[in-house]
Amino acid sequence: MITDIPYESKKGLRPADKYLLTVKEASEYFNIGVKKIRLIAENDDGKLCVRNGGKFLIRRTAFEQFLEKTTAI
Repeated sequence: MITDIPYESKKGLRPADKYLLTVKEASEYFNIGVKKIRLIAENDDGKLCVRNGGKFLIRRTAFEQFLEKTTAI
């Protein structure tokens, strides 16, 4: 197993450079649980996430703005 290769060269772009994040990536990036991210995405009206079939993709910049305005999640 190769461990000395930087994240971006193994996976492509870093989450901070992506426009859309998977629920797992968003959970790791924002330090919020997967269940909470999924709950927010399921109750979203299309401002914070995009749905691709059964998969939610979180708009990183919109979610950052949402978190700046929110006092509790």
